[in-house]
Amino acid sequence: MEVHKDSQFAESNPGIPKVSMKAHRQLTVVIKLGSSSIVDEKTHQPILSVLTLIVETAVKLRKDGHRVVIVSSGAIAVGLRRMDIEKKPKVLARVQALAAVGQCRLISLWDSLFAHLRQPVAQILLTRNDIADRTQYLNAQNTVAELLNMGVIPIVNENDTLAVSEIKFGDNDTLSAITAAMVQADYLFLMTDVDCLYDKNPRTNTDAQPIEVIEDISSLVADVSSAGSSLGTGGMSTKLVAARLATSAGVTTIITRSSKPGNIAEIVDYVQASKQAESLSASISTDAIDTPSLSNSVSSLQIEVTLKPPLHTRFLPDPQPIRDRSFWLLHGLAPHGTIFIDEGAHRALAAKAGLLPVGVLDVEGIFSQQEAVRLVVMPGRRSIATAARPHSLPPSSSSDSVVDVDGEEKAKSDPFEVGRALVNYSSVEVSRIKGLQSTEIHTVLGYADSEYVAPRENISLTKRDKISRPVTPGRA
Repeated sequence: MEVHKDSQFAESNPGIPKVSMKAHRQLTVVIKLGSSSIVDEKTHQPILSVLTLIVETAVKLRKDGHRVVIVSSGAIAVGLRRMDIEKKPKVLARVQALAAVGQCRLISLWDSLFAHLRQPVAQILLTRNDIADRTQYLNAQNTVAELLNMGVIPIVNENDTLAVSEIKFGDNDTLSAITAAMVQADYLFLMTDVDCLYDKNPRTNTDAQPIEVIEDISSLVADVSSAGSSLGTGGMSTKLVAARLATSAGVTTIITRSSKPGNIAEIVDYVQASKQAESLSASISTDAIDTPSLSNSVSSLQIEVTLKPPLHTRFLPDPQPIRDRSFWLLHGLAPHGTIFIDEGAHRALAAKAGLLPVGVLDVEGIFSQQEAVRLVVMPGRRSIATAARPHSLPPSSSSDSVVDVDGEEKAKSDPFEVGRALVNYSSVEVSRIKGLQSTEIHTVLGYADSEYVAPRENISLTKRDKISRPVTPGRA
């Protein structure tokens, strides 16, 4: 910790860290703005008051030494205004044409507002196809990193002019989470029309309580009835999906009100002060606290932390984040099918082994070599071919039943997804070699490109088995 509240005390006590009210570590902050946050839902007029405050907030964060990325929706909405069209069309080509018109106007508006404060910006348009290719993903990652190093604020949006349903992120909440993971951000702000999550709908329940800190999204009990606007595609449920993605990558994710963008800097200062106070308390001995100078410094930090920040919901990051290639495999690729595996194969994967055909139970969907698939465990089961057939015998041409580990047929229990993989064999090939030893692949197929259905470096597992952390509801 590099801070300077009481230099004389620190010089005379070199073992004690110096203290300051401001964190000096450079942070990366991603701010996601939906269409309804920056464009009036009825008139489609850009809400200049909010846009101006966002610009001022982003520039303030930059002056504080932080790096800022904005994920901005609104191209179609601005296109509607530009072309004097009242409602969003239903014909895809017309919607994409409006997106092309609106994106020019939207980025021009952002550039004009930031220019008043001499802050350069850059436009980045993405589709899922752009990050499905590993080389293109790395190129996008390197470009954004270089822009941030140059002091530029990248403005990211989905390329609605090119995207169709098969290659869309679905909503910019998901895009913002993937962007935050790509740049290894410290914070992702999901700006919305409410201050935070509540345990009940606050519009209809006067006793609704805010949920300020969430440690485990899977055990969250909250009202998510807020749907997306007529201009956008997201709602509160998509923000929870985005929070799950971002926190799994180690990004602190925050939901707060879009009409008060100045809250962003206040929340960042509050959270950083909290972390600093916790770190300081842990690093200073009880005897050192008795020293008046340091005691006063610690008290100052504690006062700052006890001051209430603007209302928001904060999702704490996973302490063991999934990053880089593993995150890309899990969330950057759209799966083309499913491979069902037994529990032995799952244990082997958890031990960093590759996926062998002997652990494969079944295949669903149609996929080719080097395409992504879901990995789904079928609890308590393995194929009869694996359980009973001598390895020297050829495989049966009939579909394998499933048996439990004792060799007896067992009723199916609920399967569960454990990860994603890039496969070495197509769905047809995997169907033919499932349950076999790797040495039998050549006999069945006439060739053997690999002993693995998927090598370990092309497999990324979710964290299903991690210890669950409880929700912290109510005011902290």
